[in-house]
Amino acid sequence: MARTAAVFFDVDFTLILPGPRFQGVGYESTCARHGVAVDPARFARAVAGAAGVLDSADRLYDAEIYVAYTRRIIELMGGAGSGVDSAAREIYDDWAEHHHFSLYDDVADALRALRARDVRLGLISNSHRCLASFQSHFELDGLISAAVSSSDHGFMKPHPEIFRAALDLMRVPAAEAAMVGDSLAHDVAGARGVGMRGILLARGGVPENMDQDVEVIRSLDELVHLV
Repeated sequence: MARTAAVFFDVDFTLILPGPRFQGVGYESTCARHGVAVDPARFARAVAGAAGVLDSADRLYDAEIYVAYTRRIIELMGGAGSGVDSAAREIYDDWAEHHHFSLYDDVADALRALRARDVRLGLISNSHRCLASFQSHFELDGLISAAVSSSDHGFMKPHPEIFRAALDLMRVPAAEAAMVGDSLAHDVAGARGVGMRGILLARGGVPENMDQDVEVIRSLDELVHLV
């Protein structure tokens, strides 16, 4: 295996965790402002049920994909009526606001440890979040060498072009780069499709029926020793 000179990270659910704004109680309060009643106890099942909306393979970034995803969550929580769309759009807009998220406890130390070993770091995100202010907000300045978001680039992971754009920006060959993320389809398969090393971060547990050749870590602490 070639030396890993650069590691790219997904952002959402890899580096940062959404707070109450994007949990059942947050959806309930937002929907109430728009005249929509939902059951927060149904949130987890609703998220799982809406997942198919985010099948973004080979697609250009489109905010309507995420609005539709959020709308479907609201519907599966029992929401109905004319206010569903406006509630979904408000939640989508707030997803770009950093203060609604927290950095996982293992992130800062792991990134600093990798940089201390001369491993360059990058971000590849299917998001409309500003990745420059993201770094400042979470005090990661000076650690990230390249960042590409699908809203700026155009294509969404797992399309190969967004990975190639990140590699070009970092000036590193695919064989010397790894991608770390929480999605098998978007992060691992997308990276491997262009010749990068794909590493699954399974904070909540390893998925069932997963290919045995996929590299899996449970925390970023493990990554430091893996690369």
